[in-house]
Amino acid sequence: MMSFEHFWITFLSTISDVLPIASVLFLFQVVILRKPISQLPKIVLGFGYVILGLTLFLMGLEVALFPVGETMAHQLTAPDFLSAVKISQGLDVKWFDYYWIYIFAFCIGFSTTIAEPSLIAVAIKANQVSGGAIGTTGLRLSVALGVAIGISLGCYRIVVGDPIQYYIIGGYIIVVIQTHFSPKLIVPLAYDSGGVTTSTVTVPIVAALGVGLASTVPGRSPLIDGFGLIAFASLFPIISVMGYAQVTQWLNRRAQEKENNNAV
Repeated sequence: MMSFEHFWITFLSTISDVLPIASVLFLFQVVILRKPISQLPKIVLGFGYVILGLTLFLMGLEVALFPVGETMAHQLTAPDFLSAVKISQGLDVKWFDYYWIYIFAFCIGFSTTIAEPSLIAVAIKANQVSGGAIGTTGLRLSVALGVAIGISLGCYRIVVGDPIQYYIIGGYIIVVIQTHFSPKLIVPLAYDSGGVTTSTVTVPIVAALGVGLASTVPGRSPLIDGFGLIAFASLFPIISVMGYAQVTQWLNRRAQEKENNNAV
């Protein structure tokens, strides 16, 4: 009964979230465009699939993925796990003693981003619009790598206690420089890729990791230092996607120059 009640509550919540979107679409189609809705039964059935799929997806995250992520974050940030030997000897715990945190942050950032539905949708659409010039797998991997590096760096910032604004300002300076030199085709997509990473799968686990880490590191405030990882997860994919495009462009240019030299 508890499972059915949970399903029903989540189902109603999903309907309330999807209904405004459907209302706007139907309103503009009928009132503004004044055109009939073609294949209405299929569209209604599709919305039903969306609501059911989102309901099961959210239930799966809440029941399985979120508790495991939070438990792992608290266990890996526990001082007795990080440096039991140093603590027993009365020695100070240094930033490099948290290496398991950095590794876990990298892995969880990469894996959650690869599984992010919004990123998959953007990658597929970019591949279709570009006529295959932008690879779906390459885009997803570059975004996931950026998120992984960003979250790992954000965990390092929490451990050492550096102000977050230095990292964010420095990151956006790099973004501005890359924007000038990157292929114009990839720049808007790179900016969008940074936004789609902060969605259903990534945000709860990353937020739990940040708060858990700040709660266990001496001298850190969960409220002041625990948050901010989402900003890293949004910023660094922009850098990684434009970097991926720049490297690809450079490799293609070298290959073209080599072919020209061989032809001569």
